[in-house]
Amino acid sequence: QVKLVESGGGSVQAGGSLRLSCAASGTTDCIDMSWYRQAPGKERDFVSGIARVGAPRYADSVKGRFTISQDNAKNTVYLQMNSLKPEDTAIYYCHGSCRNSWGAYSIYWGQGTQVTVSS
Repeated sequence: QVKLVESGGGSVQAGGSLRLSCAASGTTDCIDMSWYRQAPGKERDFVSGIARVGAPRYADSVKGRFTISQDNAKNTVYLQMNSLKPEDTAIYYCHGSCRNSWGAYSIYWGQGTQVTVSS
């Protein structure tokens, strides 16, 4: 059973930093992993993504402040968040296209981790 588990959320003051991690288990390969976020009363939005090939992808709102990286050997993706703003407050979800036990790739979501930025 494929699972994505996020960690690293918390509370920080504006201008601070946090590093989120998402570890995939029960799979031998995730070909694309991304971060989404959902603020109260809003839709879930794309934040950043990284695939096996190609450049990392970022939402305009986080470009220059957030950096996504991955450790393929560990099937883990990281999101380094710097210069955090109150509007970054949200639940952050990990999203991955990962291989299941039948050899097919499916989409999986983590349970989410709360990020709160105070002014």
